[in-house]
Amino acid sequence: MAAPLDQAICLLVAVFHKYSGKEGDKNTLSKKELKELIQKELTIGPKLQEAEIQGLMADLDCNGDQEVNFQEYVTFLGALCMIYNETLCK
Repeated sequence: MAAPLDQAICLLVAVFHKYSGKEGDKNTLSKKELKELIQKELTIGPKLQEAEIQGLMADLDCNGDQEVNFQEYVTFLGALCMIYNETLCK
């Protein structure tokens, strides 16, 4: 049986692949795929405005290819972890 952290990491990878490749490259998230992931997989997702999601996409898309690759997704997860940590430490 996998350890809890192993399970969490596998889930994060699985969520990326659940949404990536619905349109275009199977190894990247388009703007539409990222929006769907955020809205369906994060509690705050449905509360975000379109402009906020577009801004997030612009921030994540470091190489400017209009898609979020796995490395950019991991950066996003790291930022989320920092936010969650700050919230839990209050």
